[in-house]
Amino acid sequence: MDLLPVDIGPLNPPVQELVVAAVLFALVFLFFVRLLPRVQRVLDEREDATKGAEGRAEAVREAAESKRAEAAAVLAEARHDAARIRQHAFEEGTALIAAARTDGQREHTTLLTEGRARLDSDRAEAETELRGYAAELASALASRIVGERIEAGVEQPRP
Repeated sequence: MDLLPVDIGPLNPPVQELVVAAVLFALVFLFFVRLLPRVQRVLDEREDATKGAEGRAEAVREAAESKRAEAAAVLAEARHDAARIRQHAFEEGTALIAAARTDGQREHTTLLTEGRARLDSDRAEAETELRGYAAELASALASRIVGERIEAGVEQPRP
């Protein structure tokens, strides 16, 4: 059975097909009318959760950035303190080396002075001792050469 009595081809559908199509359309329409708000609500909840997670992530990112900046400031301060301590230690070491060098020079000078004084006294003592022996040795040598006994004269020390 056709809807229109005129034959216009596929534009004139049978009534049974129109009824089936209308019923199916009504079912699909009701399905989407009932399901679409639920789907929309789930999508809205997901979007809210996503936006909330993004907001929380941004807050965490900002907190991490501020902590990183604080850590960088503390690290820079520590580096500055370490440099200051190194400089102080270097200056202190330089002062200690200079003091040790001065003490060494003073000790060196003292040892040289004492050594020269001891050498001078030992030389004077040896000279005095040898002067007495020199006269005896010269007398003994002359006696051997001449063949007669020659007495050593007492010699006056030179000034």
